[in-house]
Amino acid sequence: MSRATIEDILELPAPERVAIAQEIWESVFEDSDALPLTAAQRDELEKRWLEFQNNPEEGESWDDVKASLRSE
Repeated sequence: MSRATIEDILELPAPERVAIAQEIWESVFEDSDALPLTAAQRDELEKRWLEFQNNPEEGESWDDVKASLRSE
């Protein structure tokens, strides 16, 4: 991408920049095989998954976390 294109994007209104950023992020997510996990990341994910399977009632729901953050 040329620098001029980036500069053009940065001049757009914030909502348009957010939409572009979201499209870029979604394209990265769709091509997630291009960004493989490290061994440490895989190990951490496996550890967390096993913890969840062993104790699914522990932790907080996403709705509870969002509500807590919004009340701060």
